[in-house]
Amino acid sequence: MSGATYSSAGVNLELYREGMARLPAHMRRTQCPRVMSQEGGFAALFALDLPGLFARGYVDPMLVSCTDGVGTKLKVAVNAGVHHTVGIDLVAMSVNDALCTGAEPLFFLDYVAMSHDDPALLEQIVRGIADACVECDCALVGGETAILPDMYHGGDYDLAGFCVGVVERTRVIDGRQIQPGDVAIGIASSGFHSNGYSLVRKAVFEMGGLQGTDRVEHLGNKTVTELLLEPTRLYARPVKAVLRHAIGTQAVHGIAHITGGGLVENLSRVVPEHVQIVLERGSWQVPGVFPWVQRLGGIAVDEMERVFNMGVGMVLVVTPNAAEGIQRQLADLGFENWQLGAVRSATANEGRVILR
Repeated sequence: MSGATYSSAGVNLELYREGMARLPAHMRRTQCPRVMSQEGGFAALFALDLPGLFARGYVDPMLVSCTDGVGTKLKVAVNAGVHHTVGIDLVAMSVNDALCTGAEPLFFLDYVAMSHDDPALLEQIVRGIADACVECDCALVGGETAILPDMYHGGDYDLAGFCVGVVERTRVIDGRQIQPGDVAIGIASSGFHSNGYSLVRKAVFEMGGLQGTDRVEHLGNKTVTELLLEPTRLYARPVKAVLRHAIGTQAVHGIAHITGGGLVENLSRVVPEHVQIVLERGSWQVPGVFPWVQRLGGIAVDEMERVFNMGVGMVLVVTPNAAEGIQRQLADLGFENWQLGAVRSATANEGRVILR
């Protein structure tokens, strides 16, 4: 009787090495001269380049960190055998959060936990991560791949991402400057992003009885898989452009990434107690995927608004005199946007955000 091996326990070291060998090329295309670490090291080194930051107007730079995952959207990817878009989702969920402080993203790391060694699948995921990092001007400096055959089965895997950014202390955006008269500008989402997929999957596959290959004629004749794997929109480019343009006037008072919890819950996180934002239903375009899923699942309106972004992926709260200019700038960059409502005074007992 032969002794146990790592391979007999579910981990193939040769395949693992093959998977690792496929990743450096994707990482290199995201990196800048500030990445100092060598491939294969135990940790990543990233030079802050303080002289460079000072030359760009930083005086007292602060680091900003975020972490997030993709959630059960991964089940759709596994069932469809399409994995690069969830890599984009992974980056977007953390980078979009970092933007809410006014930070610019510097570097990103990932954690991939898989049921078994699969170099091709791993490369698809990391290709998507690298694509998103390039779009956000954020270096992919490293990560970890764990093979956990007793934890995951049937090709399942999980993802976590970690973003570090930088912001000048005096330019931190935390909502404290929001005041009556400010305007809430919503930037369009690309769909569900990476939230609410337990409900989406129940509505579409269980209650709607649809398959991933079924086509939805009234939604561009796309397949169900295509609709559900549309990646989370990356907002780094437009938000950084707006902040560079408006920084002298401090026009942006608050930024909210609209994820699970919808508009009301997420925007409330940045609104101080003495004010209230009143959002007007009908002020923005709700993409067709939302009423489609609502019909399939018989989901109540208030549940839809509590779970999903409903077509608004990011909200900027800005001074009224800067609102139109910021809207034009966003539109010129290809980001559809709307004035959702305005800020008014409120008592401590009133809700910070009202959707009416």
